[in-house]
Amino acid sequence: MADEHLTEKPGAEPQSTASAITAPPKDPRNAIIDALMELAGERNWEDITISDVASRANVSLAAFRDYYPSKGAVLAGFSRRIDHIVLEAAGSDEMADEPPKERLFDILMRRIDALAPYKLGLEAIFDWARRDPLAAASLNRVVVNSMRFMLEAAGIDSEGAVGAVKLQGLALAWARILRTWFQDDDPGLASTMAALDRELARGSSFVARAEDLNRLVSPLFTMARAVFERRPPRTAHHRGRHAESHDDRAAS
Repeated sequence: MADEHLTEKPGAEPQSTASAITAPPKDPRNAIIDALMELAGERNWEDITISDVASRANVSLAAFRDYYPSKGAVLAGFSRRIDHIVLEAAGSDEMADEPPKERLFDILMRRIDALAPYKLGLEAIFDWARRDPLAAASLNRVVVNSMRFMLEAAGIDSEGAVGAVKLQGLALAWARILRTWFQDDDPGLASTMAALDRELARGSSFVARAEDLNRLVSPLFTMARAVFERRPPRTAHHRGRHAESHDDRAAS
């Protein structure tokens, strides 16, 4: 009877093999992102072709095209993935009572932690951007979009004219922080944290001045808008009288 229980049914597979068969395949989007970041750490960005990325990700060119139109779009997808990791981790309320600067410091250090596995590839990508102004402009747009969500997660307003200043200033500061991080081999990241603290302190001072300036000039813009809104529109009647006067002068 015991032997009967130990005997496998015909056609049954070992548990390990069955688990392997039923394991979900890797998301092609993530496979493409991982492949590009691996290749970026191995060779110059300009030498990486879409075919190289597709081959490394084990997807066809047609599948690559379905998911991303370019290598730059893959980088944007990578940035969104990092955003998602950071925002999920920032969802707790453990920093809710901290000042905004401290909350943002914590969020950006979480971002550094999320980027750590891709450090080599990121350094190569930033070197490429320094050589190519168009690439730098494209990457800047991606970083600005990410920083918008980092500020939101820290409870810092990013709307309006001053918000635009905050976003661009933080994007530029982030590039300087990453340059320090690329050279920081300390497991505790002391140099990176010092650079982040310094950049946030400098940014806070600059934003405070921008907010003061915005408060000063806002009434002027309001007055100017009110003046233009009160000006009567040029009616068809006025335009007709002007045309008649012009014709009379021409006839004389």
